[in-house]
Amino acid sequence: MESTRQRKVARLLQKELSDIFQKELKELTGNHLVTVTIVRVTADLSIARVYVSFLPDRGKNEKMELIRQNTKQIRQELACRIRHQVRIIPELHFYIDDTGQEAERINKLLTSLNIPPAPPEDNFEEEN
Repeated sequence: MESTRQRKVARLLQKELSDIFQKELKELTGNHLVTVTIVRVTADLSIARVYVSFLPDRGKNEKMELIRQNTKQIRQELACRIRHQVRIIPELHFYIDDTGQEAERINKLLTSLNIPPAPPEDNFEEEN
């Protein structure tokens, strides 16, 4: 169960990291659109698990590796933005968020199923 403070810090981190990826780190992400989908913060607010998705999907592993290599730079930029709002700048751990691709895969599986129509039901009236 997340506390109110954890949710507030997570929202703050998500907003600021999204802005950092869009404005400050364009050279790092190249022509990929990077979306910070969710941020989970530990109870002591010292570690943030940041889930990101990429469009286009091609090359996302290489882009994620670049992001992980530049975590220190990202954290420093984040610190400049939120230093007056939090006591501790959380350690950032980045993960690829594949929920969109997984939902698309499941949707394709469901649409490819050939389900025959149900047999018609007989309507019998009970006689008293």
